[in-house]
Formats: sequence, C-alpha cells, structure tokens
Amino acid sequence: MAAPTVAQWEDMPPLPSHESTRSTAPTPAPDLTPAADAAARGPTDDAAAADRAATAQGTEESVAAQLDQSAAAQLSQAASLSPLAPLSVPVFRMLWLTWVAANTCMWMNDVAAAWLMTTLTTSPILVALVQSASTLPVFLLGLPSGALADILDRRRYFIATQFWVAAVALVLCVFVMAGGMTAPLLLMLTFANGIGLAMRWPVFAAIVPELVSRPQLPAALALNGVAMNASRIIGPLLAGAIIASAGSAWVFVLNAVLSVISGLVIMRWKRTHVPSPLGRERLPSAMRVGLQFVRQSPRMRAVLWRISIFFLHATALLALLPLLARGLEGGGAGTFTLLLASMGAGAITAAMFLPRLRQAMARDVLVIRGTALQAVATGVMAVAPNVYVAVPAMFVAGMAWITTANSLSVSAQLALPNWVRARGMSIYQMAIMGSTALGAAVWGQVATLSDVHVSLGIAAGTGVVAMLLVQRLVADRSMEEDLSPSRAFKAPVADAPPSTGHVVVTIEYFIDPTRATEFRAVMQESRRSRLRQGALAWQLLHDISQPARYVERIEDESWTEHLRRFDRVTASDVALRDRKLAFHVGDAPPRVTRWAVES
Repeated sequence: MAAPTVAQWEDMPPLPSHESTRSTAPTPAPDLTPAADAAARGPTDDAAAADRAATAQGTEESVAAQLDQSAAAQLSQAASLSPLAPLSVPVFRMLWLTWVAANTCMWMNDVAAAWLMTTLTTSPILVALVQSASTLPVFLLGLPSGALADILDRRRYFIATQFWVAAVALVLCVFVMAGGMTAPLLLMLTFANGIGLAMRWPVFAAIVPELVSRPQLPAALALNGVAMNASRIIGPLLAGAIIASAGSAWVFVLNAVLSVISGLVIMRWKRTHVPSPLGRERLPSAMRVGLQFVRQSPRMRAVLWRISIFFLHATALLALLPLLARGLEGGGAGTFTLLLASMGAGAITAAMFLPRLRQAMARDVLVIRGTALQAVATGVMAVAPNVYVAVPAMFVAGMAWITTANSLSVSAQLALPNWVRARGMSIYQMAIMGSTALGAAVWGQVATLSDVHVSLGIAAGTGVVAMLLVQRLVADRSMEEDLSPSRAFKAPVADAPPSTGHVVVTIEYFIDPTRATEFRAVMQESRRSRLRQGALAWQLLHDISQPARYVERIEDESWTEHLRRFDRVTASDVALRDRKLAFHVGDAPPRVTRWAVES
C-alpha cells in the first residue's frame, strides 16, 4: 500500500460548539372580545375605540380565513389519499394507461402462444415450456435489467422496451402468416418477448415514485395492481375472441400495434435525465452494488422474506386452479376463466379500499391478515363443491392477494433511495418469480403424491404459520429512514487522483473507553451504511496500545467509485455521522486519510 494520496476531512466537519441560548417568556395574547375591549379601554376617544374595533374585526376575519384554509387543506389531503388520486397527475395517468396496454399485450401474447403451440405439437412438455419461456427471462435478467434502468435514461430505456416487444410480436406475426412457425422457434420468440418484459418491469417500478407525491405512492402502487388484474381479465378474453374469429396471427398484430402506440405515448413524457458527471457505472459494478444494498438493508431483507413466503404458499391456488376448475360440477375451460376473472375482480375491488385499510392498520398487520385471508380462501377452494362456493372464494383470494402484495411493495419502495430503486425492485420481482416457480413445483409434487385438495390444505395451513415465524424472526425493527438525497458530505479533490487500483479510507476516532460498547454498536450501523453506498469492504480497527483509539477502514473499488459514494449520501447517513461524532473526544475532528492501493 502506497503513501496516502490525499489527507483531509471526509464527512467530518469541525465539532459544533455548545452555545447557550436565552429563552423569553411568551407575551400573552390580548383578549380581543368586544366586552373585554370595552372594559379595558376606559374613557378614550371614539377614534381609538373605532381603531381597536376594526383591529378586532380584522383579527376575527383573519382567524376565520385561516380556519377556511385549514379546512381546505384537510379536504385536499383527503382527496390526495383517495385510491384514484394518482390518476389526477397527467404524467402518471398517461404512463398508467400505457402500463395497462402493456400488461394486456403480455396476457394476450401468453394465451396466443400457448394455443399456437397446441397446433404445432402434441407434446405436453413443449406446451408447458411456453409458460417457462415467458417467465424465465424475468428471473434470469431481473438484476441486469434493473441495473441498466438505474444507469441509463429511464425514459429512453422504457421506450426501447416497448419497441423491443413490438418487434418480437411483428416477427411472430410474419412467421405465423407465412406458415413457417415451428415449436422451437415459438419458444425462442416467446423467450425474446419475455426479455422485453424483464427489461420493462424494473424501469416502470422505479419511475412511479418520481411521478406522484410520497402520500400518493401506496395508491399509485395499488393502481398498478389494478392494471395487472384488469389486464389479466381483458387480455385472455380479447385474445380468445381474436383467435376464434381471425386466428392467432392477428393477436400478435394487435400486440405490435399497441406496443408501438405505447412507445409513442411514452415519448411525450418530458423527463429530463441528468447524467452523472462521473460517467455511467459499469454493469458488473452496478449489479454488485444493487445486491450489496439489499443485503445490508434490514428493511429490504424483511420485505424479501415476507414476499417470498407469501408467494411460495399463495401460488398453490393458481398453480392447481385448472385442476380445481375441472373437478367442479360442470367444470371446464369456461369455469377456469370465470375463476380467474373472479380473482381479478376481487383484487380491483380491494384496491379501492386500501387507503382506509392502511390508515386503520400497520403494514405488518395488513400482511399477516392478508396472508390469513388468502389461506382461508385457499382452504375453501380445497373443499368447494361448485362454482357458487368457488367464485366468492376466488374473489376473496384476489382481495387478500393485492392487499398483501401492495403492502409489501410499498415497504420495498420506501426502503430504497432513488439511485438504486430499479435494482432493488428488480430483486424484489426476482423474489416473487423465484418463490412462485418453487411453490408451483412443490405444491404440484404434493398434489401428485396425495391429491389436489390435500395439497391446497397444507399450503393454506403452513402459509400462515410460516408468515408468523418470519414476522417474529426477521422483524423489521428499524425506524423508517429518511432516504432523501443530501449534499452535506463534500467530495474530495485530489491533485493526482489514482487512475487504477482500490482506494482505502481511514478515519481515526478517540473514544471514551467507558462508552466503547455503545460506539461499536453505532459503528455496525456505519458498516451497513458504507456497504450500502457501494464500498467493497469495511473494518473497525482498535489500537491495542491506545485503548481510546479506533480506526474505521473503508475500501472502494476505484477512485471514481469512491466519489460515487458521496452522491449516494442520504439524510439518514448525515444523522448517523452526527451520532458517530458525538462519541469523539478531542479538540480536532476525526482524522481522515485516503490511500491508493498499489499492490
């Protein structure tokens, strides 16, 4: 390790002086009622009395005006918290309608591709692989696509995803109309369409908090759930009607047209992309930082555990629903569609009541009650004899599904700062896809070894128990952090910054030995903060010969990556810095030294 290239204070300003402040007793407010005014003034001239009366009247009018403004503000706040309030924001409304169209295209494509495969082959495995080819890219490419959405201009990236999906749909249409479609080619093109979906989801999840205010964010995310469930109803019905009347090729034609229109609509969004003066992050480094942030965030880890457990068990109902529909009295394809539509309708209905539920219950309470309600609906479906019992159960399942998923999605969004939001939400989506795939395989195997009803019963019972255990063992005890950006830490300037190699920063503290235990606890928070910002490694060194001396050591991938950490500082990090400073004793602030690693 070479000699230090720079030695200066990093994020440690001079220790604040403790200035005394004087307090004064408040001046009592005058009693401005007319009776009190008349008793107090005594014999005075009429002009002075008139002035005081005017003042009193003016004050009463001012108070009345303030009350009117307060009432108007309360009404405005109530309106902003309504489930449809985000749609009053023009940009959100425009992009939300685009999202509805995009999801409708997704469901239409899945239905058309699955039906087309049945005309190309009778192999069950090839038919089943259509679903795998559609969803696998979301799991495999979730993190890279999230990293790209954080690195690139999100508006242009979103537009590119729409044109990618349109191009794939056009190729599908051409091959179908030309009679050249084969089963392997259909799987390849379905996988290519899935790549577009994998690219599109993280960027849309990341831009939603940019479009609405923080109080409206839960309602905006609920509307996204409405879009998904509405498209789940509209897409298959529309695709089925087109296939029956014109053929599968025209479904792909409509997909291409809608995707192009969606891309053109997004082009109307006037978003200003501010590129980093440090340049774009390298993709491998951006992916590492995204994973590292989630790993070092207790709140995100808690969210991921909860969403994984929920979908691992709740997916049993959807995975086995075709068999349930077939087993009902008079069950068939129409019954299956009716049950899916009932679930979507339940989700849309629940979304309208989510603002009231969030005001009445904490998010963790909503999650456990939503899980319990989902388990009840699954249990009822396990014993339902006909559609008259099954349809209400699926309606309730849809309500429980969106309530739980929305609560956890809001928690994930609030746990992520903007600079890493797309990466964090892509990992969140990967957790959903992975647990869904695993759950379908597990409960399908259980149904094979026993039967469908036993499998659903076990999934319902174990789902509630598992969520209760996770809530207890992986509890999110940390307070909600202020993740708003802060410029309190000034980036260092070096005369000759290193062009290659790692950079090591050391910060030297002198601590009262009697407070060492408290200091170490705070420094563990510092470790998580540094690693979430992108540092490669962190250590706390204790001088054996000087028990009061501690050295914090942070290692960065390069000088550029070291500077990036200053752009990622939040208000919470500033508060943590102040807590560390409170332990330091001495007249000078902690000494900061930067080192360039040469070998």
